[in-house]
Amino acid sequence: MDLIECLKESAAYILTRCGTENIDVAIVLGSGLGDLAEQLDRPVYIPYGDIPHFPFSTVQGHKGRLAIGYLEGKRVLCMQGRFHFYEGWSLQECVYPIQTFKEMGIENLFLTNAGGCTNKDWKGGDLMVISDHIKLMGDSPLRGPNPDALGERFFDMGSAWNKTLQEHAISCGKELGVELRRGVYMFFGGPQFETPAEIRVAQLLGADAVGMSTVPEAIAASHLKMNTLGISALTNMAAGVCENSLNHKEVLEAGNKMKSTFQPLVRRIIKTWPL
Repeated sequence: MDLIECLKESAAYILTRCGTENIDVAIVLGSGLGDLAEQLDRPVYIPYGDIPHFPFSTVQGHKGRLAIGYLEGKRVLCMQGRFHFYEGWSLQECVYPIQTFKEMGIENLFLTNAGGCTNKDWKGGDLMVISDHIKLMGDSPLRGPNPDALGERFFDMGSAWNKTLQEHAISCGKELGVELRRGVYMFFGGPQFETPAEIRVAQLLGADAVGMSTVPEAIAASHLKMNTLGISALTNMAAGVCENSLNHKEVLEAGNKMKSTFQPLVRRIIKTWPL
C-alpha cells in the first residue's frame, strides 16, 4: 500500500471517530505540556494504536493519543505525544501524523516542545516563538519518492514558520503580560542531550534553543503548505551554558511548572487564531 492510500485510511478512521466537522487547528503538545488536552470541551480520545498505520509514542510524559474537541470556541485536534527519530522511527514515520491531518482537511498547525536554551541572555522558563530553524542532519522526512498529491518535490522553506502567526502569538503574550522570545531552534537527533561543544557550535550558528523534535514536522507542514506556528518552552539552559547536569525528569518537572504561563497563552492564541 502506498503512502497516499495509507494516509486516506488513517484520516478516514479518525473522522469516523470524531465526526467530519471542520477542525480549526492541530496542536502537537510537547514533553510535560500534554495536560492541555484534558481541558477540551466534548473531547474524543483516540489511542494511536487504534489508528491504521500510525506509529506509537514510547516517551515518558507522552500519553500517546489524539484528543479532538473544543478549546476557546475553536475545534482543535491535539497530539498528546509525538514521534521522535531517537525512538527508532524514521523521519518519514515521525511526520506521518502531520500528513494525515492535512488529508483530514486541517490547514493550521501549532507545534510546541520543551527545548534547551542556548541564548545566554535568556533563562530557563522562557517561552520562545520559533522564527526559523536549523537542521544539519542529512536525512529528511521527505527523502524518497515524492507523491505529487502532497506537494512539490522541491519547495521553499523561507516561510515555514508563518510570520502572521508569530506576530499573533507575541501579541497574545503581551495581552497576558507574558514576554515571548523570538528565535531560532536547532534540531538534534538525540536521545542523548547535546554536549557542551555541540552547544557552542549551535550558538555560533545562531541557534537560540535546541531540541529533538518539531523540525521534521515543520518541514512536512511546509511541503503541505500548512500555516505553522511553533512555541518552545525553554525548560532548562543547555549543556555548558550553566553548570547543571541535564536529565529528562527535570525537563518534565520544568514543563509542569510552566503550565500556568503556557496554557493560558495557548488558549488566547487559539481563541483569536487569525488564519
